[in-house]
Amino acid sequence: MTSDFILAIHALVYMHHKKEVLSSEELATNICTNPARIRKVMTKLVQHNLVVSKRGQFGGGYSYSEKLDITLDMVAKIFEQEFVEIPWRSGDKNESCLICSGMADYTDKLYQNINDVIYKYLKTITIDEVENKLINREV
Repeated sequence: MTSDFILAIHALVYMHHKKEVLSSEELATNICTNPARIRKVMTKLVQHNLVVSKRGQFGGGYSYSEKLDITLDMVAKIFEQEFVEIPWRSGDKNESCLICSGMADYTDKLYQNINDVIYKYLKTITIDEVENKLINREV
């Protein structure tokens, strides 16, 4: 998992809450990171129409796209988020033992199924719901 996914959710919830154009510096302060990281993440969110970008030295920045009911799976897909991923695989496909030669494929499918369940769950959570839980201290 990369931190860009969490950074994007934080930014989206904050922009949804503020309902105004926010600079990368203001977003960075709230998220506790640097403006360059914010701009990198915002670029992807703008490309996928989840965020609107306004150019300008004064009054420029980013705002939440009110056209969408953004769900967390939408954000995860943008960042090609895999929640369960293990780079090492046991076994060897070239071995004659069915266990040894098949385990890597089995675990790859297992991890994919787990990620599918997580994406299905994230599809049920909107940015609005996250904001409400934070505001109401339901976390």
